[in-house]
Amino acid sequence: MKPINNRITGLALLALLLCTALLSAKLGAVPISLQEIKNAFMHLINGNEIIELNERIFLQIRLPRVLMGIFVGAALAVGGVLTQALFRNPIVEPGLIGTSSGAAFGAALYFVLGATFGSNWGEWTLPIAACIGGTVATVMVLFLAQSKNDHRRGVASLLLSGIAINALFLSGVGFLSYIARDPQARSITFWNLGTLSGSYWEALYIVLSVTSICIWFSLRLAKQLNALMLGEQEAQLLGINIPQLKLMVLCLNVIMVAVSTAFVGVIGFVGLIVPHFLRMIQGADNRFLLWGGALLGAWVLTASDLLARLLLAPAELPIGIVTSLIGVPVFIILLKRTNYLF
Repeated sequence: MKPINNRITGLALLALLLCTALLSAKLGAVPISLQEIKNAFMHLINGNEIIELNERIFLQIRLPRVLMGIFVGAALAVGGVLTQALFRNPIVEPGLIGTSSGAAFGAALYFVLGATFGSNWGEWTLPIAACIGGTVATVMVLFLAQSKNDHRRGVASLLLSGIAINALFLSGVGFLSYIARDPQARSITFWNLGTLSGSYWEALYIVLSVTSICIWFSLRLAKQLNALMLGEQEAQLLGINIPQLKLMVLCLNVIMVAVSTAFVGVIGFVGLIVPHFLRMIQGADNRFLLWGGALLGAWVLTASDLLARLLLAPAELPIGIVTSLIGVPVFIILLKRTNYLF
């Protein structure tokens, strides 16, 4: 397939994202008209008090939820691009190397023991706990999967180690759910299923800040990741510090995925589907995959959240269920294409 111009693809993705975000802001248990959305923004800009119920729903519930889906989707997709570029394999994603399950364990530990240790960092306490959990899990997977001789065997070891570490940390989440009180157990279940329903402005500010900074740093690594596609030895001959590059990529991935998981729960397969789809239509240039993946990942999660709210309206499905229903068939196809599934 001949690649399409990157600018055209980017504009198409941006237009698709804006249209889907507008639909997501309008539709739901309480439909909101375009006029009510316009009035809400005008009142907000002019500093007037908002009286209408639908306008309050839009500004306090619907808008932060839509924006949270955009930035979390972008973070998960860019994390997928980074990990696939680092391991030079299209079947690797942040969830497969333990980041998501480790972050969920850190969040669960915070819910159960947070009151015991205190909350010295305010709004940052939960994402810090998730980042620590995601980092520990990822380091354990990488340590177990070390292979100096055979890259293909190293990737297979990475996947098997990821399955083991994921099972370990998810069992830890299950144990914490078992010993937790009812409110704590509900919070842990919330993270495991994944949902944007608990989005609020303070959490959005944290996710927006972390995601924007990490994507900016990721774009600066695009050329080095392109060189890494040639192989580690070839990249070293081009003057690239491979250990430093690996450390930076893993740190960016852990921070983005862990912070996102801390606020919306475990959402799988976005980091797997998005990079692979873009790579099929546009090629493997990471200079495009990173920002294009951010746009497409934002659209995938926004559209998934819209489906989660509409399929069983007025009730809603956890968004992690929707992304898994889409992602599992794609993952199986990728495994068969790469001969890891016989």
